[in-house]
Amino acid sequence: MLIAFSFGIVQLDADGLTNEQSFTKEQPSVLAEQKLAEHFPGGAGSPVIVVANGPSAEAVKTAFAGTDGIDADTVEVKSPAASPVAYLEGTLTSAPDSKDAFATIDRVRDAVHAVDGADALVGGNTAVNKDVQAASSADNQLIIPIILVVVLLVLALLLRSIAAPVILLITVVVSFAAAIGISALVFRHVFGFEGADSSFPLFAFVFLVALGIDYNIFLMTRVREESIRFGTRRGALIGLAATGGVITSAGFVLAGTFTALATLPIVFLAELGFAVALGVLLDTIIVRSVLVTALNLDIGRHIWWPSQLAQKHDVPDDETPARAKSLTYSSDT
Repeated sequence: MLIAFSFGIVQLDADGLTNEQSFTKEQPSVLAEQKLAEHFPGGAGSPVIVVANGPSAEAVKTAFAGTDGIDADTVEVKSPAASPVAYLEGTLTSAPDSKDAFATIDRVRDAVHAVDGADALVGGNTAVNKDVQAASSADNQLIIPIILVVVLLVLALLLRSIAAPVILLITVVVSFAAAIGISALVFRHVFGFEGADSSFPLFAFVFLVALGIDYNIFLMTRVREESIRFGTRRGALIGLAATGGVITSAGFVLAGTFTALATLPIVFLAELGFAVALGVLLDTIIVRSVLVTALNLDIGRHIWWPSQLAQKHDVPDDETPARAKSLTYSSDT
């Protein structure tokens, strides 16, 4: 079921939001921007800036003005004629925070970079926002794998196993994917959000993986302690009984805390609060209490491979109750 829900990720459009799409409620600044767009070119208040070598100013201007998406009549050189550095401005024909404007920035860069000896650079608010989104996408591809590797190493050192950390990491990833998949469907079809900020996947991943691993550590360290004494099956049941209430209570508290973010009129924070709250509930109620414990029971002692604990068989049931009862009582007190 978790894997099925994770396919909802295809509905998550995390390519950034326009100013209008960034708020859950109507804002005066957005209304003013819309009114300006009715009477002036979309990018009039946020021009594209090009800086190049002074001697190449005219050639750069020609390339700049000839770019699709730029109002050619607005392109002009702002710097003095004899200046060693040429400063040019041009107006976008589309809204400066739109995807069309980002595509225009790419075309402008291609055009002015083709001018020999110009060493042209393209800036402005639209170019900055586009580069920030590109950097966010690059961060996702770099930071997420690093986090997973670090978490795997920490779990391996803590549990003295390879199989258990790999299995636990898979459950965390599946839980995250399901939370984002469900959230994406809710964002689009219930809340009516147009998309998500480009940094949303990374923030949600960091929160959910950090919290999920915490709960894994709480549960599995106790399971390992009990498995040393009673074997994996009894250890899993005692560990769940001892830590389940604490983990579930902590999950509800955290979910309620992050849900408070949804009351803010900013789409990014509302989406982040909803996704993290949902992910925490999935993690505490389903993944930690059901999935991880079921995997412990199904895989048995082999989950501790390659440590010596993988060779320990379960203590017979008739030898367990008194010892388990005593141990559980002492831990609760």
